[in-house]
Amino acid sequence: MLRRLGLFDATMLVMGGIVGSGIFINPYVVARQVHTPFLILGAWATGGVIALGGAFVYAELAALRPEVGGQYAYLREAYHPGVAFVYGWALLLVTQTGGMAAVAVTFARYFVELTRVPLSDGLVATLAMAALTAINCLGVKAGARVQSVLMILKIVTITALVLCGWLLFRGPQIHLHPALDRPVSLDLVTAMGAALTPVLFAYGGWQTSCFVAGEMINPARNLPRALVAGVIGVIALYLAVNWICVRDLGPAGLAATTTPASAVMRLALGERGAALIALGITISTLGFLSQSILTAPRVYFAMARDGVFFRDVAWLHPRTHVPVVAIALQGVWTMVIALSGRYDQILNYVVSTDFIFFGLSATCLFVFRRRERREIEGLGAPAASAAAPQRGARVPGHPVTTAMFVAACWLVVIATVYKYPANSAVGLAIVLAGIPVYFLWGRRASHTS
Repeated sequence: MLRRLGLFDATMLVMGGIVGSGIFINPYVVARQVHTPFLILGAWATGGVIALGGAFVYAELAALRPEVGGQYAYLREAYHPGVAFVYGWALLLVTQTGGMAAVAVTFARYFVELTRVPLSDGLVATLAMAALTAINCLGVKAGARVQSVLMILKIVTITALVLCGWLLFRGPQIHLHPALDRPVSLDLVTAMGAALTPVLFAYGGWQTSCFVAGEMINPARNLPRALVAGVIGVIALYLAVNWICVRDLGPAGLAATTTPASAVMRLALGERGAALIALGITISTLGFLSQSILTAPRVYFAMARDGVFFRDVAWLHPRTHVPVVAIALQGVWTMVIALSGRYDQILNYVVSTDFIFFGLSATCLFVFRRRERREIEGLGAPAASAAAPQRGARVPGHPVTTAMFVAACWLVVIATVYKYPANSAVGLAIVLAGIPVYFLWGRRASHTS
């Protein structure tokens, strides 16, 4: 298990859970949907605002329920264990494993460019996941201090990319006036929605720090601060990278490459620069995958402990205290996804599913606030003031801002499903399959008890 985390380590954990591969590869996916500098950077700024809104919501949820399990615990206590189970089901089969598969594919893409090995991206991604899963099952894991060091290395890599691209190369002249690549229409709206799919995937991950809230020092205070500070830091890094990509490559050049970070560094420092950034990205993606392998299995562990999943998934190795079965299960399914789909396909069905639960988890705040208000009203004014919870994390502008975040999440889902119905249907079908599985599991548990 992780050691007790302070504020700095918690902030690095938040940033480390967000910054993986998306910022190094997703700029080209966005540029293929919208084709002007204003719209490209606008998509990344919009995604940052949505992510910050999510950070504020999850900060208050974490203060209210500082337990291991994050979203799983929120949904279980706000609604029903069945809702929490479907979330955990989707986390295992779609969102967490799909996100890790996409990051593994990015690792493979840059690793192949760096080493020139004659292997496919899918095979390299699978081999990397197999190695990391095996290492973590043996108990060799990155602790909080190592994760902090890896996050600092990611910041150094991103800063080097921005400075080299800014100081050593002058690309085509661009203008940031509000130019549109097509008339204002439903087509433009859906294109912007499709552009937000890779953006929000790149910003995703702030919620993973909530999985280990129970292992932080004073989580009700430190986790909310870490969430907000970490997301703001990532927004600054992401906007800087995209400004440099658009500035040096131009919108058309950005859309034409699948390795934009390498393209920028190649212009700035030649092949040596491309090799250096590829090395930095491979380190970044491996650090992200290592962190992901250890955080999400705590949700599957909680499901098994609640009796709604295989009992063996809750087993901890007696010496290393590692949830071996949960880690192995997650790793194997990630490898299957990495081999079965392309990067853009994985993005579509992960985002369309993930943001359903982001929005649903945010609605838990309305439930918890209402319960809190009823408890205080039931105590009466003098007792209520004494019994009121002492917590600083509050969503600014609630309930309006919380409702706006929920609406933004579900609009992203609608836009993604509309633009990519076939890919999105894969993820949604897996989610819906979790409903009968939950009831079958409950019936099985009642018969065996």
